Amino acid sequence: MATIGLDRLFYSKITEDEKGEETYGIPISLAKAIKADLSVELAEATLYADDGPAAVIKEFKSGKLSLGIDDIGTTAAEDLTGAKIDNNNVIISGSEDNGSPVAVGFRAKKANGKYRYFWLYRVVFGIPATNLQTKGDSITFSTPTIEGTVFRRNKLDGKNNHPWKAEVNEDDATVLPEVITSWYTEVYEPVYTILP
Repeated sequence: MATIGLDRLFYSKITEDEKGEETYGIPISLAKAIKADLSVELAEATLYADDGPAAVIKEFKSGKLSLGIDDIGTTAAEDLTGAKIDNNNVIISGSEDNGSPVAVGFRAKKANGKYRYFWLYRVVFGIPATNLQTKGDSITFSTPTIEGTVFRRNKLDGKNNHPWKAEVNEDDATVLPEVITSWYTEVYEPVYTILP
């Protein structure tokens, strides 16, 4: 179903253990969302046998997330881009800055009024783009855009895979209500029933 809205943009700081496996912090509101563009790059291979394709493999390689937001704020700038906040609460961006990976969550309103929820498990952001324009005869808003690279997470799920995204529709009758109500209290962890 088509989406007609976007809101509730959150991020969660990641800490890693000695094996590099992620633990997610409590989600933090990032900004008011204006736009989110997600594109995916796949690794592809085709095996040819008997003069034709015998097998095709397509796997997630990485993705690009471009967020249009109203304002990044000092705390989010520090958490996402590696910028530093000085003693006067001024954001200082250095050439050596590197953003730490974070999880990113948001929801998109569907045409039926219900929502589709997302968590991207590991995103590394760069420096936000700034677009400024002089005031003319009409009012034009200038807002920042921040771009990040989406990766699979290091931590394996219950099926021994490395997930990169979680997505759910709140109007799916098979989804438990608590999955939706707890979406922003913690980063969603995949749940699988272990069969004997």
